Amino acid sequence: GQIGEVLVVDGVELDLLAVETVLRAKGMRPFDVELLSTHGGSLRLFCCHDAASHVETEALRDLRRAEHEAGLDRLETYGGFTARVQAVRERFLEFLAQARREGKTVAAYGAAAKGNTFLNYAGVGASDIVAVFDANPHKQDRFLPGSHIPIYAPARVDEIRPDYLLILPWNLREEIIGQMARIREWGGRFVTVAPDPKVWD
Repeated sequence: GQIGEVLVVDGVELDLLAVETVLRAKGMRPFDVELLSTHGGSLRLFCCHDAASHVETEALRDLRRAEHEAGLDRLETYGGFTARVQAVRERFLEFLAQARREGKTVAAYGAAAKGNTFLNYAGVGASDIVAVFDANPHKQDRFLPGSHIPIYAPARVDEIRPDYLLILPWNLREEIIGQMARIREWGGRFVTVAPDPKVWD
């Protein structure tokens, strides 16, 4: 949002160095940052016009230095990224195939963009994952884009009784396991996919 001459960019999931490049192209710069836990780690940037009098904070300089030391501004840092992502997809598809062979049903929790992007990348649909549960009433009784997996209220898990519940917002694993613990009543188990499919009892 805009606060006078200051632009606050909340929940940025990109690295600072990438965002600075975009801001520079528009005649702006960040001068302060807060690290947020949202989405497994994101940034709240405080930005202004290049000529503004705001002084860069030590927090911003520390983050820029840490990203530089981690190599986030060098192309070679990202070498092999595609192969690692493809390996995650292949192991996930193997997990689904094994569950299907065993006659197990797989549902998911979390109808957010991050998980939906992964499901579409993996090429799965409603024949692989029978439902997605989400607490947001605006998403319920609709379908995930692309995969057309139905989205239901979490209470319907008792009706569907999946053998596995795939946690799509993996950064919220502990919270979701706590909220959906009742799947254990029928032997249901939780699953995350990265870096390898892992079953949580």
